Amino acid sequence: MKVAYVLNTDNSRTILRDMIIPQLEQGIHGAEVVGMFFLMDNTYMLLEDCEIGEKLQNLHEKLGIVLLACDKCALEREVADKMIAGASIGCFPTLYPTLNSAGVEHIITL
Repeated sequence: MKVAYVLNTDNSRTILRDMIIPQLEQGIHGAEVVGMFFLMDNTYMLLEDCEIGEKLQNLHEKLGIVLLACDKCALEREVADKMIAGASIGCFPTLYPTLNSAGVEHIITL
């Protein structure tokens, strides 16, 4: 099953850091994660020199996970040019075709 995560809540960081990332690193997540869309303050997780950002970069390189930050959110927080190399910025018009081409079956909001 191919899934994508929309990271929108304050608890997203904990869920990603303590559950999803370790499971993906160990190959036991149970679903193929094809993309993650980061909204609001969750865009900070994509910063260079940040433990979560570095882990996401490694997963992007290893598994090809699409990492997309909300463009408006990243620009408002002045982080658009400070993100890991594997992250892009965009909005829903970018997200939908990207996930469609990856064959996503379920989108999960956290």
